[in-house]
Amino acid sequence: MGANTSQVSELSDNPSLKALVGTESISENDPFWNQLISFTFISPTSSGDSKLLEEAVIPLAKLFIENNPRTGNFGALVRIFLGRTKELKISTECQDQLFIWQAHNALFMIRCLLKVFIREMSEEELHLQFSYQERAPGSCGETGSEDLLEELLSNLVHLIVEVPLLDITYSILFEAVTTLLVFFSYQLFHKDILRDGIIYQHIMKGRCLSLTSRLVKTLLYNFIRQEKCPPPSTHVFEPKAEGGLLYGLASGVASGLWSVFTLGGAGSKSGIDQEQNPLPLSNQSLLLLLVLANLTDGPDWPNPYRQAITCFRNTQDTSSLPVEPPHTFQINFNSLYTALCEQQRSDQATLLLYTLLHQNANMRTYMLSRTDMDNLVLPILEILYHVEERNSHHVYMALIILLILTEDDAFNRSIHEVVLKSVSWYTERSLTDISLGSLLILVVIRTIQFNMTRTRDKYLHTNCLAALANMSAQFRCLHQYAAQRIISLFALLSKKHNKVLEQATQSLRGRQADNTALPDYAQDLNVIEEVIRMMLEIINSCLCNSLHHNPNLVYALLYKRELFEQFRMHPSFQDIMQNLDTVIGFFSQRLELAGSDLSVERVQEVIMKGAQALPSDRLKKFPELKFKYVEEDQPEDFFIPYVWSLVFNSGVGVHWSPHGIELFSMDSG
Repeated sequence: MGANTSQVSELSDNPSLKALVGTESISENDPFWNQLISFTFISPTSSGDSKLLEEAVIPLAKLFIENNPRTGNFGALVRIFLGRTKELKISTECQDQLFIWQAHNALFMIRCLLKVFIREMSEEELHLQFSYQERAPGSCGETGSEDLLEELLSNLVHLIVEVPLLDITYSILFEAVTTLLVFFSYQLFHKDILRDGIIYQHIMKGRCLSLTSRLVKTLLYNFIRQEKCPPPSTHVFEPKAEGGLLYGLASGVASGLWSVFTLGGAGSKSGIDQEQNPLPLSNQSLLLLLVLANLTDGPDWPNPYRQAITCFRNTQDTSSLPVEPPHTFQINFNSLYTALCEQQRSDQATLLLYTLLHQNANMRTYMLSRTDMDNLVLPILEILYHVEERNSHHVYMALIILLILTEDDAFNRSIHEVVLKSVSWYTERSLTDISLGSLLILVVIRTIQFNMTRTRDKYLHTNCLAALANMSAQFRCLHQYAAQRIISLFALLSKKHNKVLEQATQSLRGRQADNTALPDYAQDLNVIEEVIRMMLEIINSCLCNSLHHNPNLVYALLYKRELFEQFRMHPSFQDIMQNLDTVIGFFSQRLELAGSDLSVERVQEVIMKGAQALPSDRLKKFPELKFKYVEEDQPEDFFIPYVWSLVFNSGVGVHWSPHGIELFSMDSG
């Protein structure tokens, strides 16, 4: 780590900082400001370094809160920053690092202070902190009509969308994105979902509104580019030894104000911070995008950022629409698709994929038209395969994505045409030459079995079974192991059904014997029978629609035929069991005619020939199994706590322990 606690603790005694937060007002024309913001460091990009810095800032910020109404120094600092940003775009084009360097340092100080301000005061009180100016004792310290808070918010958005992403601008763009996240972090200190407020009004309806589409597009491109934090020498201004005013300003604080802060950069011990978070701008941009997209609609206006996310189009789409949706724009779908495929290890990337699949019809159509869907599906399956290591909400997102994809019949057919030579992360068994469809079935069944033994979450069960049901009519050439696991799952459900039924029987007898209240197993029995019914419908759908394409499933069905005996006369399963009885009886008879002691190869040959001979009208037709994901099934504002839990755990944004909104646990559901 670049700084230790003893070094950080020196901040509270630093003369420049003491002057800033003290009782004396400092004119904006005072050379003090140039000296204050002329320091060389890199913003911390890891949780540990950020916490050290924030803990050191707290006492200074609290003193500032007390003195700022009389001095107006916070407003002066903000205006110093705004002044430096006026020439920022031109400075970037001219490769002039001075303005970029000083603007970045001023913004970093503002962000550090804002974190404490937001923790300590309401939005109205924060607004006042921006408005205070120098005043004589006894007079009012508020300014006139200028709204410095709105000016800063608007300036940050302009900075993000107008300043190009280069090595020399990386740090200030990171600060601008993170500062906006800090402004929104009021949500962390409120139990209820915030649906209004000063910051909300400025972002949703103020001067920022006209930049909605450009902001969303820029944040998406930041995610797409996945730019690593450049080496310190490329974006940290180093004063030159030959002297001059700038050298004098910078060297004057080299041993004082910020020399203890080379966190995450040149002064860090082994580049550890970059290893922990090598893509800070990409990650922060995605988090800000998700926060904006999940702001609640106003009483009489929709969320413009969600509108932008739901309607953007491909740059290759040259068609014209009769009426352009509000805040629409065009972006390179191929680049976005590639980034989504590569980044699914993170919750936020999976949540973005879900958002686009569910809400943007243009992006969903594009994804489903891709011939390399394995690049997207495999990372999602890997999330589910490592369910023990993932938080439950990441697993839910992955399952919902699969459910949305399986609503499309073309997808369900195409995944059985993609053959994988091997699957490195599937360690339970060596899988070779397996179709993507068979692998999907294996992973979903494994998730169901994990849920049955561990979490016992009905919602998770429902989504898994719905995805399998959507696919079942298009099962093709199922891998032998996939077919076995389908029947093995049914065997597990059958065993569980018998156990619960026995417990229910014993419970009834015990209640009759001693009149004591015992557990009611009726509900458990009802749930397990619903799942068994669904599994029977999935098997039946495959047999009715693609029997001749799935000899391995017929083989597994015959091998475990005794499993189905107990359900033949069960009133809940009689209708669906008719087709299974027909199939089992038909193929059993053909195997008997083929002789005894048949080899596996001979049995498979008989099955394949029999599948061609079985008349299709022998099997009763049932309604097609089709399930659609409906967002209304989620609790109201389900994603807002989820998004803020991601921000809180990101290690960069906000570290204060929240006492407001109930965040999703990252360890349990």
